[in-house]
Amino acid sequence: MHIDELLSAAARQLARAGMGEAVLEARLLFQHLSGLNRSQLVLHCQQSVDVGMAAQYQQLVAQRSQRIPLQHLTGVQEFWSLDFIVSPAVLIPRPETEFLLEQALAIFSSGRCCSQALDMCTGSGVIAVVLAKELNCPVIGVDISTPALEVALENLRRHQVTDRVRLICSDLFAGLDPNCKFDLIVSNPPYIADAEIRQLEPEVARAEPLLALSGGASGLVVIERIAVEAQKFLQPGGWILLEIGADQKKAVTALFGSPEYRYEQVRVIDDWSGRPRVLQAKYVPTGS
Repeated sequence: MHIDELLSAAARQLARAGMGEAVLEARLLFQHLSGLNRSQLVLHCQQSVDVGMAAQYQQLVAQRSQRIPLQHLTGVQEFWSLDFIVSPAVLIPRPETEFLLEQALAIFSSGRCCSQALDMCTGSGVIAVVLAKELNCPVIGVDISTPALEVALENLRRHQVTDRVRLICSDLFAGLDPNCKFDLIVSNPPYIADAEIRQLEPEVARAEPLLALSGGASGLVVIERIAVEAQKFLQPGGWILLEIGADQKKAVTALFGSPEYRYEQVRVIDDWSGRPRVLQAKYVPTGS
């Protein structure tokens, strides 16, 4: 069987399984297995595939048809134009989190220095890696999951930022030195209400870690804890940015704008599609 015939059969199988981008996914799976890039694939599309490789490929296609995420089969996901290692232990990085990072980096675009940044709920470490590269400052990445931190460490090594990023296993801020202060805290926390998780796509609901998805009954349990605890670790004038759910704008704005906390310039920024996506607030302690 030729490569193009194998890809066509795979695309039909994936389409029957409900894949919206069946042709693309069929190609990406073959590129992963063969090591060919897209241009090489076009040039060699009439080349015959040996029986062993065809069998391996068909197995990958069958697994994807069972709604195992493509990224779990290839082991990588592109983010910020970089390739990151992923596994079932971490959330698969998404474009919405690139938007979160864009907003965080914009704060320092005028030459303001960031002395230290915190990536809370670091997962695969994508935020920590990008912050370290773009801001060229020390970064701490925190996660409660040891398996997630193992993936994050692989990504730190992959992108050569182990000298700038330190990983800590902790339940939010509990494991941090109380004297540690940050100019910037960025987080993609668990924010999905428990009742909504089972309504998500099977690739998410069944294959991604519940610990990284569940924000409790309200979806705000972790965000509420971050609002309280982050104040102790922000420098005066430091910023906190969180990725939030599209239906949480009113709740998180009220939470961070509450007079019991010391946040100012509280706002929610809409993403490229016009959906509320990023909570941004500045810490201003009493007397500042």
